[in-house]
Amino acid sequence: MADTAKTRRSALTVEVTSHTRRPIRAVGLASWLSRAAPARVRGEVSVALVSDARIRALNRRYRGLDYATDVLSFPAADGGPAPGGSAGVRRAPAAPRAAGRDEREPSGGAPFLGDIVIAVGVAARQAAVAGHPLGTELRVLALHGLLHLAGHDHEQDQGEMAALEARLRLRGGLRTGLIERAVPGSARKERRS
Repeated sequence: MADTAKTRRSALTVEVTSHTRRPIRAVGLASWLSRAAPARVRGEVSVALVSDARIRALNRRYRGLDYATDVLSFPAADGGPAPGGSAGVRRAPAAPRAAGRDEREPSGGAPFLGDIVIAVGVAARQAAVAGHPLGTELRVLALHGLLHLAGHDHEQDQGEMAALEARLRLRGGLRTGLIERAVPGSARKERRS
């Protein structure tokens, strides 16, 4: 059973669903991500909270990597290989139903930007290490995944994604972001989870 939360603002609609044995209630995640998103990001985004086994299967299928990562981004319009991110984040090739999403037309005519898939178990372990609640970690991961959906790639740019993530996370009340945690002082290296 999926626990669904939706929020709307003129630019971004976020739908959060839980596809875990025990549904996770990510209270406020949809509205927070909508408010924290860059103003130019317009459309609809799906955030799926999944088990570590599910994200491991997606990671293996779309990236050829057989481990549970924390977050994957699946752009709706992108059909080819996509740039990477810290902690194993990847903008994977478009994958209808990748997160259990039905194939539907976006409501209100807004473009569907893609899916962000977050492994709840990995997120919980990372939250414990970082010393903050699971809800905070879900926000860190959702923001990072959204920036990948928006076309940013911290492995290829010259620090632009890291700078944008830092501005948005501070505006959203987050102390640290995924890029900063991956390798302190470097937004260009990748840490494996």
